[in-house]
Amino acid sequence: MTEGNFVDYVKIHVESGNGGKGSVHLHREKYITKGGPDGGDGGRGGHIILRGNQNLWTLVGFKFKRHFKAGHGGHGSKQRSSGADGEDIYMDVPLGTVIKDPKTQEVLFEITEDGEEKTLLEGGMGGRGNWHFKTSTNQTPRYAQPGIPGQEIDVILELKVLADVGLVGFPNAGKSTLLSVITSAKPKIADYEFTTLTPNLGIVQHRDYQSFVMADIPGIIEGAAEGKGLGHYFLRHIERNATLLFLIPADSNDISKEYEILLDELRRYNPELIDKERLVAISKSDMLDDELMDEMRVELDKDLKDVPYMFISSVAQQGIMELKDRLWAMLNASTN
Repeated sequence: MTEGNFVDYVKIHVESGNGGKGSVHLHREKYITKGGPDGGDGGRGGHIILRGNQNLWTLVGFKFKRHFKAGHGGHGSKQRSSGADGEDIYMDVPLGTVIKDPKTQEVLFEITEDGEEKTLLEGGMGGRGNWHFKTSTNQTPRYAQPGIPGQEIDVILELKVLADVGLVGFPNAGKSTLLSVITSAKPKIADYEFTTLTPNLGIVQHRDYQSFVMADIPGIIEGAAEGKGLGHYFLRHIERNATLLFLIPADSNDISKEYEILLDELRRYNPELIDKERLVAISKSDMLDDELMDEMRVELDKDLKDVPYMFISSVAQQGIMELKDRLWAMLNASTN
């Protein structure tokens, strides 16, 4: 998927269908000249329905088509025949899509499961035909109900990537390289900041055919919680991850300080993110010898306290299997 095709925020306009009119009809046959009312009901208008689709990863389908209109209900007819219901519009969206009111920013609902259906707008009810209104004092009512008009609204579709593990780190920390090594994903990789401008997803194959999903979240910068850089564009994708993997390069000036800055950005954006399981991976550790690694462990044990950490190297394939095992254990522990 190219970066231009990753769309995670769109505003669309939707209209449900009008209900059909009820029929005003009096029964007539060859030998029945003054039959009673037999006008049928109008059909309901079409609904606007959102449906979760696990095969979609982006809202790109809404990039060029942003107006959706359901069908109108058919009118009733003689012999109590009801009009046809208007055609429903089904809109497939990726899992993790949040639907918001653009004026109040209120969350209307979320789509998180494959095949899950939510009715965004209901079509108008069809009007009742004149046979409903027959009484002992009014044997031949010559009126019926009109259909109820449909509704129209603007809504925001916002995608928050669903993944088991979210990679968190500063730009150029090696997240894309790790994702390319640990999964079959092929993110763009280069030796400069902000190579990754959109989240990348990959399936991590573990032991005994087990697997989990890892997301490379674009690099966080200090001040992102206040909207600096791309700000919330990055951070909202982390909300869906069950476990957070902090990736900090071994050649960082201060590993503990980088970790605290990253953690603080998450805390300021959404304090609930701090409750997620966390693991710190020191990347590019192939440049460290055993003596230097032991010295770093002393400092990290003191500074990171209860946060687990480990040394890895994506390029040298060091600690990758151990990382998978640790993440798998954390995911299983969080679901039990």
